Amino acid sequence: MTRASLITHGTPHAEAHKPEDEIDLGKLFGVLWRGKLWIALCGILALVAGGYYAFKVATPIYTTSASVALETRQDQVVDIESVVSGISGDQVAINTEVEVLRSRRLIGKVVTDLDLTQDPEFNRTLQETSSLSLGGVAAAVRENILGQTVTEPVYTDQQIFDAVITTLLTKISVTNIRQSYVFRITVVTENPEKSALIANRLAELYVEDQIALKFEKTAEATEWLTDRVAELQIELETSETQLKDFSSNTDLISPEGLVALNRQLKDLRERQSDLTTTFATMDMRVSALKAALETGDLSQMAAAADSPEFTRLLGNATTPLTQEVFRNQYDALIARTELERSRAQTQLATVELSIVELSESIETQSVELVALQQLQREAEASRLIYEFFLNRLKETSVQQGLQQAESRILSAAVVPNGPSAPRIPIILVLSLLLGLMAGAAIVLLREFSQNTFRVAEDLEARTGYAVIGQVPLIPARHRKKVLTYLQDKPNSAAAEAIRNLRTSLLLANLDKPPKVIMSTSSIPGEGKTTQSIALALNLAGLGKKVLLIEGDIRRRVMNEYFGIPEKPGFLSVMLGEVALRDALTTLPDMKCDVLLGEKSQTNAADIFSSERFGAFLDTLRGQYDFVIIDTPPVLAVTDARIIGRWVDTTIYTVRWDSTSHRQVLDGLKAFEQVGVKVAGLVLGQISARGMKKYGYGDSYGAYQSYYTE
Repeated sequence: MTRASLITHGTPHAEAHKPEDEIDLGKLFGVLWRGKLWIALCGILALVAGGYYAFKVATPIYTTSASVALETRQDQVVDIESVVSGISGDQVAINTEVEVLRSRRLIGKVVTDLDLTQDPEFNRTLQETSSLSLGGVAAAVRENILGQTVTEPVYTDQQIFDAVITTLLTKISVTNIRQSYVFRITVVTENPEKSALIANRLAELYVEDQIALKFEKTAEATEWLTDRVAELQIELETSETQLKDFSSNTDLISPEGLVALNRQLKDLRERQSDLTTTFATMDMRVSALKAALETGDLSQMAAAADSPEFTRLLGNATTPLTQEVFRNQYDALIARTELERSRAQTQLATVELSIVELSESIETQSVELVALQQLQREAEASRLIYEFFLNRLKETSVQQGLQQAESRILSAAVVPNGPSAPRIPIILVLSLLLGLMAGAAIVLLREFSQNTFRVAEDLEARTGYAVIGQVPLIPARHRKKVLTYLQDKPNSAAAEAIRNLRTSLLLANLDKPPKVIMSTSSIPGEGKTTQSIALALNLAGLGKKVLLIEGDIRRRVMNEYFGIPEKPGFLSVMLGEVALRDALTTLPDMKCDVLLGEKSQTNAADIFSSERFGAFLDTLRGQYDFVIIDTPPVLAVTDARIIGRWVDTTIYTVRWDSTSHRQVLDGLKAFEQVGVKVAGLVLGQISARGMKKYGYGDSYGAYQSYYTE
């Protein structure tokens, strides 16, 4: 049971709207297998094109590589710090060196050293413009068609030089080998010796450039250090001169002497305190002695004197003479005390003056000491800086002759023995694969974009109706030859297909076989008329009484098959104007009757809609075993839909690989809307050669050899 047999005949669009969520791999491979010849042809064409490109068009190129190793650790000849530091060896430094190798400055040196501006491979101004190139074609069009004068552009030497560098950069690649400090310089040119020469020269220039850069940096450092040392020497001499002049023009003692002066000042201040106390004591004693003297009382005077001697004299002063002696001794005591007070006062003044002078001296020397120490520090700092830069200058001068590059050439590029491209085997294999893929894409695109019916399975699946016949294309150039072909070749594929169609119709309903059969199609030119004639001929061959009616009165072509003289048609018979026997034409060769159509001013749809037409068909049912009505296309006019209501069954013809899906579905839908039952579909005018071309020869052409022509 086919898939179409599971679909209700009243819903021809059901299968069309059913989503296909899964890809049918079997169908996909089947499509590819049917289109294997196209795929193979595309593969062969692509293989030929790839071979032509590889052997004729492609220019051989040669690839070679040189390796440069980065030296991150170098032994120093002298144990001094380098002025120009080496490469650290981290990823950033490695990436930087890769860019240095590809820098335009370094590539420019290669161009200059090898004189690549005179090489046509790099200098495009030296290349000859081919008439087949895009530039040559554009120039020819502008000059010959547009009438424009084509002049070659003029480039300066610098522009040419920059262009050569840019071109060379496209032919050089620099890569860092993973987990190493090795750079691989790869050069691709059209000449093997040139590739090796460029790779080796770039590696050499890279190493030389590192040394030259170090010499340049060292020379710059030496020049700068020389100037700086001269400046520092002048600053040092100036500082030392200022220190010497200051030391010679000051009475500054040593810092230790200044400490002694401070200690001496402290002693003087202590003595000042003692002398102040002594002076105050003497002054009070003189005042007390003079106060007692003014009283004239010897006892008070003895108490003021506070001396054992005056106590003894007081005890003996009983006479005027002893009293006079007491007073004289007392005056002498006052004089001595005043003398001691005066001495203490003088000493105090002297000490205070010394304190003032010593304080001023200490203050002056402190200021001078600070200035001296500042000058000493400045001179010492200038000396240290001078000595540091002087040492660096000497180290730099020594390193000028000891500089070495941070890299070395690990392996030089060798001249390749053969071209690296084009890789002919790979090109051929890829061309073949691409051709096969393109062929498969074309086959699939053609298959998926197909909008017509080529096999009965697709017709059944799309419409939901069973295909009851598959009629091949009858090889007759003219319509008159169709009958001759069918009669002369009764065992042909076309005749056998009509027999199968007849069998399908008769066996569809054994209890009530159809008597009035309508043959129609979607659009004109689908072979329904030829099919109607062939079916009538086949039914008549069974000994049945058959009537063939030309129901298409708008486009009357049936007479082109038979060549019958002009006479009244079935409209005249139906209207009662002519008797049926007078309008019929009996064809002895076909053994059936033919009732041709005729031109009428009356609308055909109105005629077929009348009850008279139904009565006319009932009359024919009583006189004939089978009545076949060839009607107009269903999408062209409404005649077929109207006639279909009166007939017993309808066969719907679809032209092979011609009628679109939409036309067939719209025609069947038109019948469904008026309740006309379609018995089945006929896939007509099938081309055996076309079936083989589309890859269906296995399903259609396998049994063609069984038939005889």
